[in-house]
Amino acid sequence: MKKQTFALICAGLCMVVPLFAGGAKDKSAGDDSLTLKDGVLKVGMEIGYPPMEYFEADGKTPAGFDVQLAKALADKLGLTVEIIDTAWDGIFAGLDTNRYDVIISAVTITDDRKKNYDFTMPYIGNGQSIVLRKDSSLAVSTPADLTGLKVGYQAETTSDFFMDKQAAGGLKFEAEEYDKVMNAFDDLRLGRCDAVCADALVSVSYIAPSDTPFKMVWQGTPDEYFGVCLKKGNSTLKTELNKALLELVSDGTLKKISLDVFKADLVSAAKNSF
Repeated sequence: MKKQTFALICAGLCMVVPLFAGGAKDKSAGDDSLTLKDGVLKVGMEIGYPPMEYFEADGKTPAGFDVQLAKALADKLGLTVEIIDTAWDGIFAGLDTNRYDVIISAVTITDDRKKNYDFTMPYIGNGQSIVLRKDSSLAVSTPADLTGLKVGYQAETTSDFFMDKQAAGGLKFEAEEYDKVMNAFDDLRLGRCDAVCADALVSVSYIAPSDTPFKMVWQGTPDEYFGVCLKKGNSTLKTELNKALLELVSDGTLKKISLDVFKADLVSAAKNSF
């Protein structure tokens, strides 16, 4: 989903969101313990990508699929969770510098990323989609129909990568890039762009409400899978997380999370790739 930026960018203004209490000290580099902090799974997450991760109406409480997944994984490992809200363009740098143990933030498993990071088995699949205003009269049913239109999408994500591929293939459109996907949908609602290209998992939450102003006019076949991202070589934690994921599948927890967030089972396809 989210396309990696390899530049090391300091995320010093990012907010730490503890979901449970935990006062242990961080481990020093090279320590053989399972996590950086005793009894705590520290998770890097960009809390601004609904329905995968977002804040509740109070602006303080994290919610979404990845938030529930992080809690469930930590519970299986006998740990509590500390979520560190991190801007996407600095999220991998935070992992590199031991700000957190893992990234659980709709991270697509790609060959390029696997050169630099380790991943668990996938936990959900995803494809791209195109969304218009419900009252739009534009004849759009495929990406090719976006010719001449202003198309919004989140920068540095696989939606960005997808639209780059369309442009390279000759599609002529006006690109409108946003730092957060919700801003793209806000502008679509206000008529400031003609269409939004976004992950189908994200678009589902925008078109689901009965009073939605949006409609999905195209959905691609799932062609990417999300996994928990770890530092290269962190095999012990990776093994334990994979065990926990399999347990969440076998006991039905992962499916329950999907039904709660998406009102549909969107995890079975990923399960088949286990």
